[in-house]
Amino acid sequence: MARHPSANSVVVLGLGRFGTAVAGSLVRLGHDVLGVDENPDTVQRCADAFTHVAQADSTSTEALRALGIAEIERAVVGIGSDIEASVLTVLALEELGVRDIWAKATSAKHGRILERTGAHHVVYPEAAMGERVAHLVTGRMIDFIEFDDGFAIVKTRAPRESHGKTLSESALRTRYGITVVGLKRGRADFTYARADTIVEAGDILIVSGATNLVETFAAQE
Repeated sequence: MARHPSANSVVVLGLGRFGTAVAGSLVRLGHDVLGVDENPDTVQRCADAFTHVAQADSTSTEALRALGIAEIERAVVGIGSDIEASVLTVLALEELGVRDIWAKATSAKHGRILERTGAHHVVYPEAAMGERVAHLVTGRMIDFIEFDDGFAIVKTRAPRESHGKTLSESALRTRYGITVVGLKRGRADFTYARADTIVEAGDILIVSGATNLVETFAAQE
C-alpha cells in the first residue's frame, strides 16, 4: 500500500478505541486502510483487522514519508489523550501535503490548535455522543443527529395529533416548521413521505429541520 495506494486509500493514525472504530468501519465500506500506531502490541493486535498496519512514530514527517503516506489523500488522526502527539501528527501530514486531514479533538482549545496546524476537519466524538445521548434520554427521540449549522435530523414516534391523518391534513410542517422526510411502520420498508402519506399510531417518523424546532416537535405526545 505504501508504494501503490489506491484512490480509496485512507490512513488512520492512532489505533485506540476511536481510531480502531473508524478504521474498522472504513474497511467494511470497502476502503484500503493503513493503520499506524507507535505501540507494537497495538499494531500486532490490529494486524488481521485492517488492510495494512505499521508501527511508526506518527509525529515524524520522514517516518510517514517512508510509509508512502504522502501519496494518500485522506488521513484520520485518532490520537486524543496525547495532545502534543496529535498536533505534531497533523503538522507532519500537512507538511506531506495530505489533502484531506480529519482529526479527533478532546476540547475546543485542542480543536482550534488542530485547525491552525492544518486539520481540515475536526471532530469531537465524546461531546457529540454526550449530546446525542442527552436528547435520547430526555425526549421521545429514537435517534438524533445534529450538524454544525444548527440543523438536525431525528427519528421519533409520530405524535398523537397526526394519527389517522395524511401529512397534508395534520399540517406538521406548517405547525412546527419541520419537514417529515420519511416514515417507517413495523416491519415494512422505509417510505419517503408525501402529502398523502397517512400516519398511524406506532409509526416512526424521520424529521429534519432547525435543531430547536425538531426538539419541540419530538417532545409532542
